[in-house]
Amino acid sequence: MKAAMKRHESLQELSREHYQALKLVLVVRRAVDSGDLLRIGEAAAACVAAFAAELEPHFQVEERDLLPQLEAAGEAALLQRTRDDHGELRRLAAVLPFADAASLQRFADCLNAHVRFEEREMFPAVERIRTAGEAVR
Repeated sequence: MKAAMKRHESLQELSREHYQALKLVLVVRRAVDSGDLLRIGEAAAACVAAFAAELEPHFQVEERDLLPQLEAAGEAALLQRTRDDHGELRRLAAVLPFADAASLQRFADCLNAHVRFEEREMFPAVERIRTAGEAVR
């Protein structure tokens, strides 16, 4: 069993935000699985609120602070995947106020995959870049 790796201090808040996003995914999945239109509507409203208050600001921090580092380090694939995911999540979020169960599920699936990608691939690359930069100083 792998020991949990402690996240670089500069990424800890973003990781905490990822945890909150995964909790939102769970709310959506439970609502969609229930088939209850009221729960689905409440989950969609929760996603609309979370996107505006939490997810979009989170994306902006990553785009401002992390993506330039990936670009400078030549991590083109990670950079492009992050940009593509953010764009797709923004597109899906734009229709959340009118979402049916399938649209809501697509948003949750995309958000889940994006968080997993960042935690497993993008953040470790940023940590390597930052650790290398700290060693140079």
